Order: sequence, then structure tokens, then C-alpha cells
Amino acid sequence: MTIHTPPRLLSAALSVCLVLGAIPAFAQMRLEISGANFRPMPLAVPAPLTRNGVSSAAAADFDAAWMLDLSASGIFQVLDRRSYLADASEGLTAGSIQFARWVDVGADALVKVQLSVDGDQLRGEARLFTVSTGREELKVNESAPLSNPRALAHRFADALYRHLTHESGPFQSHLAFVKRSGKDREVWLSDWDGHNARAIATEGINLLPAVVPGGEAVAYTSYRSGKPDLYVQRPGGAPVPLVRAGAMVTGIAYSPDGKRIAWAQSSGQGTQIWVANADGSDKRQLTDTPYFINSSPSWSPDGRQITFVSDRAGNPQIYVMNADGTGVRRLTFQGNYNQTPDWSPRGDLIAFTARDERNAFDVFTVEVETSKIRRITQDQGNNEEPTFSPNGRLLMFTSTRDGGQKLVVSTLDGKTQIVLPAPKGNYATPDWAR
Repeated sequence: MTIHTPPRLLSAALSVCLVLGAIPAFAQMRLEISGANFRPMPLAVPAPLTRNGVSSAAAADFDAAWMLDLSASGIFQVLDRRSYLADASEGLTAGSIQFARWVDVGADALVKVQLSVDGDQLRGEARLFTVSTGREELKVNESAPLSNPRALAHRFADALYRHLTHESGPFQSHLAFVKRSGKDREVWLSDWDGHNARAIATEGINLLPAVVPGGEAVAYTSYRSGKPDLYVQRPGGAPVPLVRAGAMVTGIAYSPDGKRIAWAQSSGQGTQIWVANADGSDKRQLTDTPYFINSSPSWSPDGRQITFVSDRAGNPQIYVMNADGTGVRRLTFQGNYNQTPDWSPRGDLIAFTARDERNAFDVFTVEVETSKIRRITQDQGNNEEPTFSPNGRLLMFTSTRDGGQKLVVSTLDGKTQIVLPAPKGNYATPDWAR
């Protein structure tokens, strides 16, 4: 990959990102995307130019992924192509672009892409311009297998995201999920957007997948032995038993460094949180509430704490404890049915599902330090099982909006919510790889 970055950021960034204090946004070489005054940058994204035999199918696949990535990112207002005034055949370089036409449609920035074929590779060049000055701010050259144009789009999107925010983009990551197939519940591993899915476990009841950090293996709960046990498996590989306890074992979660696992295990009339090494050795029980249910563990990004659900106060609420089981603290006090917590990789928020007064399920976040709750979804069917993107800037969850059970990606304020154009099916319990 080759990236050429001019010595200063887009001058137009000042108009789309207000940073508290006297230092201008462009002088900080970044878009500050967490400020209260932030608004997405108006971005024009013409259809990619093609040469050297790029097929219409390859260009369309690239473009679909490219537009989805940019629209879902939360940092852009991708302008409607139907409003564009510039000639569709306009070139890639600044000298061939009529920037006044892009100013007229309200664009602060313009990104151009050209695709070409080189053997079995799809090559692309992307350039980012400040519309008001005509200045080229970024040039990226990338390639991907011709059989996978979407991979090239994800690489470009991550490069653009990193350039503007100085943070990693989430678009080359993976997603694990459960898909219903008749009576079976199948575990799949895909690109972040649900495409290029590969089967992990396709027979019987397989639930609650968790992507192993740093790899493409997936751990999950399976009833293949007649009772729920934990397994780990690679695409095309055989399932490897991880935890078998002679009791109900569910909901595996990996520590961020991949060295430890946590899960829920039934014991007598209750369910407790356990931890072990990543290979299932050195098991230890953390919680000890014999008549209550503790479940759905999720690790803090530093691996020192675990959030989980417990009904020890009478109904399911979100709790936090140290990774050795000490220092248990209740985090949520609103609502009477809170579940499926996921700790943000940024450390500040925990996303969870809650049932509201109308018996609808929606996605919320709670601040770890203050217990302040924010609602993400409302009046859009049932929305459940949130999982954070690797950079902590987006959420993925399931939704019954418009029928069926789909995957939805959302910004943390809920203002941008996009149903993923994944293959048709009923999806459950996504886990966004980190």
C-alpha cells in the first residue's frame, strides 16, 4: 500500500468539526468526532472510474461496499449522486476536476477512485480533495484479489478514516453471527458487513459466537453433545471442545489479549460466571450467588474488569466486577430487564439491551464511570444484542424493523442507522471481531 499525505489536513475540516478551545481543527491534524458540536462532513463520492478491462460486476461490487463503508462511518454525510452537476467522465487529478461544480452541490470534500485490472488483482487509486481550494489532501494506491472487489473498498475506507481521525477504521474487520436454517442454528464468520460469509458450524443448535482475538477462529455454544458446551473452530476445520462441565455452559467471551475466557455455567439453582485460560485450563468460579443467575460476561479493554448480567436484585441488571471476582458493583438502576452487555474497546461505555415499558427491546449505552444511560433505538421493532466495532465508534445489533431479523449498524448517538445488505435470513447474536 502507498499513501501520500500532504503536510496539513483538509482546510474544510474546520467547518465540520468544532473542537473546544482556541486551536483550529486542521492544526490538530485530525477530525475530533466525539465533540457535542460535531456534524458529519458533506462528502461527494462519484462512481469509480474504470480502465484496463474492469467488469461492470467488479465495479458494482466495489462501489456497493465503498458507499456502505463511508455512509456507515458516522463521519461523513455522503451526498446523493443524483444531485451531482459535474460530468461523470471527469478525471481523477485536480487539473481535470471542475471544483466549482462540487461546491454548488454542497460538498466540503470530494473523493475520487479509479479501478484497473492487473492480472488477478484489482488495483485502485483513491484521491481526496478539499473542494473549496481544489487541494489534494490524500492519495492512496491499493490492490485486492479481482475475485473480491469489496476487500479493496474496505481498505480504501479504512485509509480515509485513519487519515481524517487518526484512529483505526473498522472496515477490514470480521463479524460472527448466528443464522437460522430450518431447525438448525448456524454460526458464520463474514466481513464486517455480512458479505463473504464462511461457515463455522452448520448442523444442530449453535449459539452465541465470539471471534477469537487476533485470528479467524470462532468460539461458540453448541448442543451437539445433547447439552450446551463450548467449542472453538476455524472455517472448514473441526470443532475443538473448549469447556465441558456436565452442566449448562454458555456465552463465551475472550479477554482483549486472547489469553483468558469467561462464560456462564449453571450450578444448582443458579448460574455463575467462570474464567479460565484460553485453552480451558485453570478454571475458576468468580460469582457465588447460589439462587440467582449471572450471565453474559464481557471484558473491559484492559482486561481488569468484567461486566455481566445478574438478577440478584430481583430482575436482570448490568453489573461490573474485577476480573478476580472482587469489587462487584451494580451499574444500571433504570429498567427492569437489562441484558447482553458489551464493553466498548474505548473503555467508557457498555452497550446493552433493555425492555421498555411497552415490552419492546431496544439498545442503550451506559457510562461506566457515571452510570448515565443513553437510548440508541426506539420505535423500530425489537433491537437487541449490541456489539461494538473494533474502534468503539459504531454498534452492530439485530433488529426486527421492516420484518425478519436483520443486522443494523449504528453510530453511538443513533442518528445514523443502516440495515446491512447481507444475504436474506434471520440473524442473531453478532460479535464484531476486535
